[in-house]
Formats: sequence, C-alpha cells, structure tokens
Amino acid sequence: MTFDEHLGMEFDHDDGEHSARIRIQPHHCNPTGNINGGVIISLADNLSTGAANTAYFEKTGERRFMVAIDIHAVMLANQEGGTIRAVSRPVRVGRRVTVIRTSVHGDDDRLLAEVTTTHVPT
Repeated sequence: MTFDEHLGMEFDHDDGEHSARIRIQPHHCNPTGNINGGVIISLADNLSTGAANTAYFEKTGERRFMVAIDIHAVMLANQEGGTIRAVSRPVRVGRRVTVIRTSVHGDDDRLLAEVTTTHVPT
C-alpha cells in the first residue's frame, strides 16, 4: 500500500487540475476532534509532488522524480470530520527548481491551508 492510499487520498482525474480529496475518518483526527495538521500537510505534499512531476515533464520532456526540499505551510483553519480537497498549481517550473502552490479547502470551500513546496529533480 502506498502512503497516499494509506491516507485515503482520492484523485480527481477528470477536472483537468492536480486535485485530490480525503474523506476524514476518526484516525485522521487529533484528540480535540479536528483534523490532524499532518494529514493536511501530507495531502498537499503528495499532491504537489505529482504536480511537480507533470510540470517538469511538460517543460523538459524528461521523466524525473521531483523531490520536495522545502515545505512551507500556513495553517488558516481546521474542521471536525467532513472532506478536505487540495488543488496544486505550478508557480515556477525550471530545470533545477520547481515551485508548487497547493490550497487545501474543507467543507463549504473553507480555506484550511496554503502550502508552498519547492522541488528538485532526482
């Protein structure tokens, strides 16, 4: 089982974006009943890596795995249960450095986190 499967990530392949969702289960929550911050960041990290891989290939024609070397997360809100959805978009795609911005939204499209990741090809 891959980590994204373990998290319960469901990828939205039909929408033309790099997006995915997690339907929150009790094991995703902290003792207060809110979503554990690591779940939100893991969703963004996994999704942004896929976006970086695609963007790099589209720019260079090379299939290289893009490793995140920096993650900056701004946690803006949280929620109990429900579903969270993330969308990743390239900010800059270069041969050496690719930057991806991921927004994580909760129920009622409430912005929960803004995550910026920097990736390099391996």
